[in-house]
Amino acid sequence: MKKTIFEITKMDCPSEENLIRMKLDGISCIINLDFDISNRKLAIYHHGVSDQIEKAIAELGLGSKKISTEETDQTEFKENTNQKNLLWTVLAINFIFFMLEMATGLISESMGLVADSLDMLADSFVYGISLFAVGGSLMRKKKIAKLAGFFQITLAFIGFWEVLRRFFTEEQLPEFSTMIIVSILALIANGICLFLMQKSNTKNEAHMKASLIFTSNDIIINVGIIVAGVLVHWLNSSKPDLIIGSVVFVLVIQGAFRILKISK
Repeated sequence: MKKTIFEITKMDCPSEENLIRMKLDGISCIINLDFDISNRKLAIYHHGVSDQIEKAIAELGLGSKKISTEETDQTEFKENTNQKNLLWTVLAINFIFFMLEMATGLISESMGLVADSLDMLADSFVYGISLFAVGGSLMRKKKIAKLAGFFQITLAFIGFWEVLRRFFTEEQLPEFSTMIIVSILALIANGICLFLMQKSNTKNEAHMKASLIFTSNDIIINVGIIVAGVLVHWLNSSKPDLIIGSVVFVLVIQGAFRILKISK
């Protein structure tokens, strides 16, 4: 058996881990996947050459690079029996905050919160695909991924259109206090999700350090919306909210295309 190690520069949260797992599902030569999200490394235990594996990972566009391949005598791997329960937990947290941020975003006139709600929905899609396609065929999983990806892209483009409309028209200022409070709650929720997944999937306790949490794009987005809320109040302008909303919509579309790549 061989052990091939990949560096994946854009793998910074459990959502990317699940995308990779789904993409590699069905490649019969793979024996085990060992993720180290904190160092953005993936060790794959497999038979034969790694060309098919390398191509599949590269198609996700996560900045992957093969570091090494070596022979290994390892035959036993630690099974994570609690993974399904954890997936349900993080799915529930993400979907609840999708609804919360969408509702408060519409009420407070904040496109930043609306955009971040779609980012939460995107993560929910990834966890949901992992759960609902368990035990089903690879074709079923690909169909679900395709529907989720196109739905996400549609919502993101609708959001972009609304941002443009608001940018060129006189609009009411977003409620900055709502933006800040809800984003702080979302930040905490994202931190909990990442911590739970890291605790489950890693053998090294150091991987659970708080520094891991702040490598997540989701956390950066939450901080960005908090800053935008402060600027909305300080500058008495809705432009900071529209700018952060646009940035997040771009990230949502990128995530949607990654989901679509699973369906190929």
